[in-house]
Amino acid sequence: MKYISTRGATDRKTFGEVLLMGLAPDGGLMLPEHYPQIDRATLDKWRGLAYADLAFEIMRLFATDIPEGNLRAIINRTYTAEAFGNAEITPVRTLSDGLKIQALSNGPTLAFKDMAMQFLGNAFEYVLKREGQTLNIVGATSGDTGSAAEYALRGKEGIHVFMMSPEGKMSAFQRAQMYSLQDENIHNIAVDGMFDDCQDIVKAIQNDAAFKEKYRIGTVNSINWGRVMAQVVYYFAGYFKATKSNDETVSFCVPSGNFGNVCAGHIAKQMGLPIRRLMVATNENDVLDEFFKTGSYRPRTAAHTHVTSSPSMDISKASNFERFIFDLTGRDAAEIETLWAEVGTGKGFNLAFALDKIRNEYGFVSGKSLHRDRLAVIKQVYEQDGELIDPHTADGVKVARELREAGETVVCLETALAAKFADTIREAVGDVEIPRPAKLQGLEDLPQKVQNVPNQAEAVKEIIRNVLN
Repeated sequence: MKYISTRGATDRKTFGEVLLMGLAPDGGLMLPEHYPQIDRATLDKWRGLAYADLAFEIMRLFATDIPEGNLRAIINRTYTAEAFGNAEITPVRTLSDGLKIQALSNGPTLAFKDMAMQFLGNAFEYVLKREGQTLNIVGATSGDTGSAAEYALRGKEGIHVFMMSPEGKMSAFQRAQMYSLQDENIHNIAVDGMFDDCQDIVKAIQNDAAFKEKYRIGTVNSINWGRVMAQVVYYFAGYFKATKSNDETVSFCVPSGNFGNVCAGHIAKQMGLPIRRLMVATNENDVLDEFFKTGSYRPRTAAHTHVTSSPSMDISKASNFERFIFDLTGRDAAEIETLWAEVGTGKGFNLAFALDKIRNEYGFVSGKSLHRDRLAVIKQVYEQDGELIDPHTADGVKVARELREAGETVVCLETALAAKFADTIREAVGDVEIPRPAKLQGLEDLPQKVQNVPNQAEAVKEIIRNVLN
């Protein structure tokens, strides 16, 4: 399997090359030349497989330059009951109204990002050792990517992590999870701005070819293909858990900000998984909801991005969206160049003519959830089902209930555990005890290590130089 860029001006690459690359040299995102096609006989064979075995069957179709024995070892080391608290890895449970929730947040940092990041950490280590190389990760986080990356890469040989986050925009738990790490290869950077500003700095550094080459810069943001690939696996796992036979279809509702999570669902559907619809749930930052309702994609500036109680979705410029539009346009790299030039000017673009195709061929629909909605859902689920869900998952449940049709099986992807957002949970249900793993008790009281910088790529580059020179 070889990989190509959405902008069309990058040579074909292997999986190992793409894994270490991040953004393509031409500014695009890497995708497989084609999506492997899964037939009914293969689905029948895969039903009932343990999660690690299913992950191996799917990933070996994409990571063809890693010997199968080595790939299996990486996967077996990643998806363990010890790391994810459950032998099923991503169990599916059913609420009293029939809506299903797939648990993706039982990893080390209590967020779905662990599902891909734990694999990425082990895959990085393997490829770097094989190539005799080092890698310096520059990333941006709106809350969960950062801690998931840092916990996956802390202490890893040949890797430094420089993780930006928007100053003061994450929950106290999220900040403590990241900033309390004292490992020498972990460097937290708080940027005076929003997540989109952090993301723009990542892209500016990625697009500085000389700096990127000199300091061997890579990324773990969802622009990294390895993450998207690992996320494809849990759509298959969720489908098998939510159905009794492969004659059934399932819809997935995905709380979405950067479009990486639901992009993996799009790829699973293109591979042949019987997904009926992909429901994109946004919060007040509803750029994606506007697109799927009207065909108009109008990313907003950081100044026009809302700070909300589901902060991991406080994003107004969805990085992975380019991958979907590439498929939607028939993989026309020249068209992508044109459209993203419009995005670059702040105008955005309109594809209203393609709405039928988006809905009927690709299965996308959308909805949005506001602060009052997520509070109401958290309260309702707690009272009816006796469990606490986090604000992002609540956004998904709200939109899933709104869009669900008679007889439709809907699986809502869990974003995080409630413990990460205690203030919002208590606002919704009162002063209840919010369970958290014993190893994370007292997290907020630990000493924290972070550097504050202005919203400038040069300031971040200077930190990288100081560490690596």
